[in-house]
Amino acid sequence: MALAAAGFKVFATGRSVSTADLPAAIERIHCDHTRDTETEAVFRQIEDAGGLAVLVNSAWGGYERMMENGEFTWPAPFWQQPPHRWSSMIDAGVRAAFFASAYAARIMIRQRRGLIVNISYWAAQRHIGNTVYGIAKAATDKMTSDMAHELRRYGVTAISLYPGLVRTERVLAAAQGGWLDLTNSESPEFIGKVVAALYTDAGLLKRSGTVVVAAEAARELGAVDTDGSQPVPLSLEALSGRE
Repeated sequence: MALAAAGFKVFATGRSVSTADLPAAIERIHCDHTRDTETEAVFRQIEDAGGLAVLVNSAWGGYERMMENGEFTWPAPFWQQPPHRWSSMIDAGVRAAFFASAYAARIMIRQRRGLIVNISYWAAQRHIGNTVYGIAKAATDKMTSDMAHELRRYGVTAISLYPGLVRTERVLAAAQGGWLDLTNSESPEFIGKVVAALYTDAGLLKRSGTVVVAAEAARELGAVDTDGSQPVPLSLEALSGRE
């Protein structure tokens, strides 16, 4: 929504996008990103509409089915993890981002400009949650780095973007139950505001292949959240006591 407010023509894709609470200005395209033919069709439609400036890869099924027969399996050791979690994080997450980026790159290379944003997290760098989660995020960051290497000559940027604690419906519910402190949280629109600021940054290409902490970039570029605040950037040190 923040990208639309910043003047971008936004296409939202996903399996349940038709029922998502989105402004009328955002064009919805039904797509199961685990199906390559559907992903390819999306990018043909976007190219026909005039090109592509920014791709944000946030497709993710990793938070589905966190309960198994009444048991919370999310933090279970790897030998007790249900097989569907691998598919949800690797196939619906990393693989989907890879192929979406591949189709986007073909458009951006012809334009000699573009920004690919892969949503990732600190689990790439330390154990958070479970092993599959760490694998998925580490793979995302390595994918970003290698994509950036191959795209640099064409003027196309690829970054991994780390959000903080985002006030999604599930997070808000957990906070109401006393499980989470929202003092330093971010609205769902905050990431879009940061992406818009990054795209207009004259030094964008210098960031290619790197991890960008959303709150840190916001402070550097002057982006603020919907309430005018600038969240405090998280770090590995700040997360060292969490598990």
